[in-house]
Amino acid sequence: MRTTNLLKTAFLSPLLAALLVCGIVGAQPAHAAGQTVRVGIMSGEDEDVWRAVAANAARQGITVKVTTFSDYTQPNEALAQHDLDANSFQHKPYLDAQIAARHYDIVPVGFTYVQPIGLYSVKVKSVAALPQNATIGVPNDPSNEGRALLLLQANGLIRLRPDVGLLPTARDIADNPKHIRIKELDAGIVGRAISDLDAAVVNTDWAIKAGIQIPQQRIAQEKVPGNPYRNFIAVNANDARTPWVKVIVDSYQQANVASEILSVYRGATLPAWDGAPQH
Repeated sequence: MRTTNLLKTAFLSPLLAALLVCGIVGAQPAHAAGQTVRVGIMSGEDEDVWRAVAANAARQGITVKVTTFSDYTQPNEALAQHDLDANSFQHKPYLDAQIAARHYDIVPVGFTYVQPIGLYSVKVKSVAALPQNATIGVPNDPSNEGRALLLLQANGLIRLRPDVGLLPTARDIADNPKHIRIKELDAGIVGRAISDLDAAVVNTDWAIKAGIQIPQQRIAQEKVPGNPYRNFIAVNANDARTPWVKVIVDSYQQANVASEILSVYRGATLPAWDGAPQH
């Protein structure tokens, strides 16, 4: 595995940052036809989404070969080991945490969708109805636990220490008026444990897999405007300007893919690139 250039990852060049915002990386439309691109995604609804992407890419002469994963830790490792050419499953806080822990040299190249994380319950109908000493499940990976705690703070259940950024932990809780008990569980398990909890903060994809009724059992949701958790396609840094990257990003950021996202995720996941339709 190559040593990560942390400065490159933390401080994208102005040009690369501008191209990312536009959803385009690669300045020239050089030929990439005839190439097979191996993309890692999470199993489930994304498989339907990427069938639409693959069809778009095929019209530009690119074959997309999808590999599915069942947990969040594997796709970046496979990408770093060059078993994949790209992956599409994560947001920037998660990638930043992975880079800090595992020294990957991976960069985002184009936005895909955003899944506003939600607080769900089968026992109460509102945040206000949560009882004293309620137990709330949260994902146990750093970025999603931080996201969950920020959601609980936004809804007045806890107060975090100032300046905790996007990665607070339960140790950063400064005020807990209802004496909420935080139960840390694997992201794929927390939704399935909801009947044993008073409430649970669950990522949208795992909520669907767990059979949670969206939006009927959702009692809170993070805001979408300015959301730092937009997902993206990621590649190894030395591939960021190769011609096939632009083809894959362009193939994703199309109206038929937006429609598929809205359909398979039942409106709980929103296309996140600039100008994407939201309904």
